[in-house]
Amino acid sequence: MSDDAEIIVGRNSVMEALKAGRSLNKILVAKGERQGSVRDIIGQARAQGLVVQEVDAAKLDKISAGVRHQGVVALAAPVAYADINDILSVAYEKNEAPFLVLLDELSDPHNVGAILRTADATGVHGVLIPKRRSCPLTQTVAKTSAGAVEHVPVARIGNVAQTLKSLKKRGLWVVGADMDGTQNYYEADLSGPVVIVVGSEGEGMGRLTKEACDFIVRIPMRGHITSLNASVACSLLLYEVLRQRG
Repeated sequence: MSDDAEIIVGRNSVMEALKAGRSLNKILVAKGERQGSVRDIIGQARAQGLVVQEVDAAKLDKISAGVRHQGVVALAAPVAYADINDILSVAYEKNEAPFLVLLDELSDPHNVGAILRTADATGVHGVLIPKRRSCPLTQTVAKTSAGAVEHVPVARIGNVAQTLKSLKKRGLWVVGADMDGTQNYYEADLSGPVVIVVGSEGEGMGRLTKEACDFIVRIPMRGHITSLNASVACSLLLYEVLRQRG
C-alpha cells in the first residue's frame, strides 16, 4: 500500500493534515481506539465527509513500516480533489456546456487512470468519483493517467443518485452506458451539457444510478465478447461527445 498512496502516520500528523485541508482518501484507525485525540480525529474526519475505517493494529504496523502510528494512519491523494461547483464554474467561464464523467463504483486504478487520460484529451471539465466503493486517486491512477491527473479536476461525491439529481436540476443531461441501452451511443444527442456515467468493471451501473439517468446508450457488439473494458467503453462515448461538439 505504501507504493500506492502517501502515508501520513501518527495522531498529530493526521490531525494537522485534516486541519490543513489535505486531500485524504481514507483514515485508518486501530480497532478499539476511541480515546482522546483519536476521537477528535474521527470527528474531524467525519465532519469533512471522509471515510474512516477500523482495521487491525497489525495492518497499521505494516503500512507505517516501523514508524510509531499511535493507532492512526491517513492515506493521502497525490493531488487535491476539486469541488463540483468549481468544475461547473470553469465550464461556464469558458462559455462551454459542462462535460462531466461520473465513475460509478469503478475499482480498477488502471481503468480510472486511463479514463482520466482520455478525459483530458476530449476536453472533459471534471470527473466525479464516489467516496465509497470506488477507486480514489492513488499513485497508480496518477501514473496510468500519464500526467492527466494534474489537468483534469476530480471531485469526490457522496450519494451518486442525489448528485445526478442535483446536476439535472442545473440543466445537465445524464447519459449512462449499458448493454441494456435503448439506442446506440452515436445515435444519441450528446452535444449539450452532459454527464457520462460509466459503471463498474463487473456489475455495470447500480440500479439507483441507472434509474437516475435520462437515457441509456449501448455500444454495439458484433463479436463473441459481450462487453468492453470500462475505460475503452468510456473513451468511445467521450470521443463521440467531442465529435458532436466539433
